[in-house]
Amino acid sequence: MTHSLNVGVVTISDRASSGVYEDLGGPAIVNWITKVVKNEVSFRKRLIADDQNTIEKTLIALCAEGEDHCDLILTTGGTGPSPRDVTPEATIAIADKVLPGFGERMRSISLAYVPTAILSRQEGVIRGKTLIVNLPGSPRSIAEILDVLFEAIPYCIQLIEGPYIETNEDFVKAFRPKHAIRKSKTG
Repeated sequence: MTHSLNVGVVTISDRASSGVYEDLGGPAIVNWITKVVKNEVSFRKRLIADDQNTIEKTLIALCAEGEDHCDLILTTGGTGPSPRDVTPEATIAIADKVLPGFGERMRSISLAYVPTAILSRQEGVIRGKTLIVNLPGSPRSIAEILDVLFEAIPYCIQLIEGPYIETNEDFVKAFRPKHAIRKSKTG
């Protein structure tokens, strides 16, 4: 029996939240997760402006126990160097633990594609029993990063007492130490 996974998808963009252009990052995350994760997945989608207070309140609400609680939150947007890019600051401000390896790994993945990846400020943090990962805004970059980074996400969620996540190994094989692997009962 697989356990359900609650995923928060938070698009952070002044222009998309005000209707100037369509949100492409949020749907790209949903499509990627739907393709890769074998568990039943429920999404909590939010589209908000680049405002630190709003981002913090949104993340806190999605981490709280209750109906909207998320095991994993993937943000998209607001990780560059411009003055309105405050997603990392908001994420760190509400974190219980910062996981520097996530940001380091995301930048190393992106550097294989573009030299401007050094300008990216993505973070990975834990708040309570929720893993929060800041992804870039580009759908292509989201897929490039998740294709590699997601190998470690199921075990991280397992360590913080979240559900046991199974992946479609044609796309991503979740890495776990041998002692943490459970036999699949999904068929």
